[in-house]
Amino acid sequence: MRTYLTILLILNLMCAQLFAADIYVSKLGSDRNNGTKEKPLASLHFAIRKARELRRLNDSSVKGGIHIIIENGYYALDEAIVLRPEDSGTKESPTQIVAGPGAKVIFSGGVKIKGWKKLTSPVAGLPKNAIGKVWVADAPMFADNTLLFRQLWVNGIKAIRAKDANGDAMNRILSWDAQSQTCKIPLNKNINLNGAKGIEMVIHQWWAIANLRVKSIKTEHNTAELSFLQPESRIQSEHPWPAPWISDKTGNSAYYLTNAIQFLDEPGEWFEDLQHRKVYYWPKTKQNMLQADVVAPALETLVKVEGTIDHPIAYISFQGISFQHASWLLPSKQGHVPHQAGMYMLDAYKLDQPGTNDKPTLENQAWVGRPASAVQINYANHIDFEACRFEHHASTGLDYQKGTTNNNIKGNLFKDIGGSGILIGTFSDEATEVHLPYQPSDEREISSDNRIENNLITDVTNEDWGAVGIGAGYVRGLKILHNEISDVSYSGISMGWGWTKTKNAMKDNTISANKIHHYGKHMYDVAGIYTLSAQPGSFITENVVDSIFTAKYAHLPDHWFYLYTDEGSSYFTIKNNWTPSEKYLQNANGPDNLWENNGPGVAEKIKENAGLEAQYQYLLKDKSPVSDTRKINKAVDKPVVFELIFKNGEVPGEKALTAFARENNLLCSSIYHWENRLVIYTSTLKTESLQQTLKRLKASEIKLYDDMFYDFDRKKQCGTEPVKEWENIILSANLVKDEKLQKEYLAYHKTQFEKWPEISKGFCNADFQRLVIFKKGRQLMLIISIPKGENLDKLNPKTTENNPRVDEWNALMKKYQEGIEGTKPGEVWVFFKPID
Repeated sequence: MRTYLTILLILNLMCAQLFAADIYVSKLGSDRNNGTKEKPLASLHFAIRKARELRRLNDSSVKGGIHIIIENGYYALDEAIVLRPEDSGTKESPTQIVAGPGAKVIFSGGVKIKGWKKLTSPVAGLPKNAIGKVWVADAPMFADNTLLFRQLWVNGIKAIRAKDANGDAMNRILSWDAQSQTCKIPLNKNINLNGAKGIEMVIHQWWAIANLRVKSIKTEHNTAELSFLQPESRIQSEHPWPAPWISDKTGNSAYYLTNAIQFLDEPGEWFEDLQHRKVYYWPKTKQNMLQADVVAPALETLVKVEGTIDHPIAYISFQGISFQHASWLLPSKQGHVPHQAGMYMLDAYKLDQPGTNDKPTLENQAWVGRPASAVQINYANHIDFEACRFEHHASTGLDYQKGTTNNNIKGNLFKDIGGSGILIGTFSDEATEVHLPYQPSDEREISSDNRIENNLITDVTNEDWGAVGIGAGYVRGLKILHNEISDVSYSGISMGWGWTKTKNAMKDNTISANKIHHYGKHMYDVAGIYTLSAQPGSFITENVVDSIFTAKYAHLPDHWFYLYTDEGSSYFTIKNNWTPSEKYLQNANGPDNLWENNGPGVAEKIKENAGLEAQYQYLLKDKSPVSDTRKINKAVDKPVVFELIFKNGEVPGEKALTAFARENNLLCSSIYHWENRLVIYTSTLKTESLQQTLKRLKASEIKLYDDMFYDFDRKKQCGTEPVKEWENIILSANLVKDEKLQKEYLAYHKTQFEKWPEISKGFCNADFQRLVIFKKGRQLMLIISIPKGENLDKLNPKTTENNPRVDEWNALMKKYQEGIEGTKPGEVWVFFKPID
């Protein structure tokens, strides 16, 4: 008998380990039920409570884990679902919250708006063209109050909050007065704003927008002067980065006004009249408002997973769940003036005396808050989301904040999201100035060893244009792998915070095999992949970045990039990334970055491997369609020359120059040396970066040669294809001081192909691949490109074979040329030798 009982006990223990506790939730259930399949609960709240009690009582059924199985249905939430440390599972006994087999499960933070009727009575301010076309319903109630909302979805499509400029059009501000905190705009004579309340201004500022609540409007002649509510009025006028853009060349900051019934003038627009508790909507074609599914968001956060530093929450996963309709009301309550990546400023101003201990040149201070998110996680580990959907949200989709470690975000869809798709890690605490390096004394605060992989992120940042696809703050050991990101208003992936070269909490991060395309829809100072600050042991490898939109209102139309290592970025390896061209920016970088083999020459296999892996490509059916009206940027790649002149004995050595090349995406073979001068022969795509980073070499003078007045091209002039590999010979001379002779020299070269065709024939005969001449002042830079491995002394005589006019040309040119400073008597052209 004892043997039998022993065997039975062992079998019971084995069964307890093999089988998890199942708790069912159904739209047909009741929270008074016991949660079985036959008697399911009605809400996830009570299912979590039941699971918590099972764990508290050490019920034997949970030894194999807990499955909370959600059956098919649309679950409207009255409050956020909260998981606490007491809800933790373990590695052996995790808690899984899953959609039932074949079930479509939606947790919504929204409220349905019903009872639509066609508007028949007149409404003050409604445009004439809207009369007879607009429908009206009572504004929804939530928590016994009229619901304030900023977004509206009709049949799953985001409607447009009524604004004064239709489609993608925007107007331009006339001026911004920081002292009076006012803005002047052109007056739209077709819109009467008398009596309008609650108007907001959305203004385009470099890499961010701001939402400003209008306090008053004064009109005079053809202009209107706007003043704004606090605190955004003060912050907007005091912070220097990003500020309103004023430029005769590229146009002042663009803007639009929103949230007045006077703006409701096209199909797809809506307006909420809080005073009269009404919602107005002009339906699009084929939208039947008697049957339409209309949802306004009510809850700002649908799910909170909240641990503490001493009691983190662990081992909970969500699978196959759709999270929809999270709101964000901060802009309606205190405005929204972002600093970067959607982090909004609580306070910011320009320093009278620039400089801090960490950054001697720093001229601004800022403290930021973090936007709301549909799902928010703090002090948690092994909290995983797989095959979930984050759709129709006003702000961030999924946000892993402090103390989040060993979490996985895999195979999810992020679509139609107003802010960032995913945020992870600390950016700045509200009490900490944003430029201070973050290095907490308790490293349990740091977001570490998380993975974001095989997610489709599409049509995000459609409300806050300065947010990003994936945004990572101070993170450690983060892996961002095989995601596809598209249809983004700003940057695809942004990793890092702090603008500092000082080592901090960040290290060992990887961004690899992602596919990022069709980004920069609205904002510039932008990249597919963007980094900040020192991150030792970090890698950006084997990504594909392509197709950046031509942004109509960009402050600097050429200030877009595929890869962008911004202030303080240090200790990165950037290698084997495919981009259509090498349009990258290294801005105020720190030490020890390695750039190697990036650009269109990357292996096709790497290009094919980037993005969603095969088992996750089913997500692509939900990808946002690419606009067929927006243009895609193409980089203009032309050669340029930098010349650096040093004081005697101060030319950097080969070791220092090799390190400089590695850190600045240059081949060592592009750097040449003669006496106290260095020359870098490169591309216009690298000009902006080099104009900053070359200062580190401490030359007494830096000259840019971008005036290329002569260009012999083998394919064009000889009719033959150039060789695959060539090397460049660089020479320099001066034109004589006589300006008349200088003009003659230029005139000869302008007409050489037409009047002296024998010169081109000679270059073709000598197998020259290209020959270009630059001029700055009266100094010339001549670059002769010859097949790799060939010798100029061997090739050059071929230019005159059976070609006496070349000798005539050469003799003629001598009267226009003389040696540069430092040449020997009678010496004209000097050769710069490559450093390698």
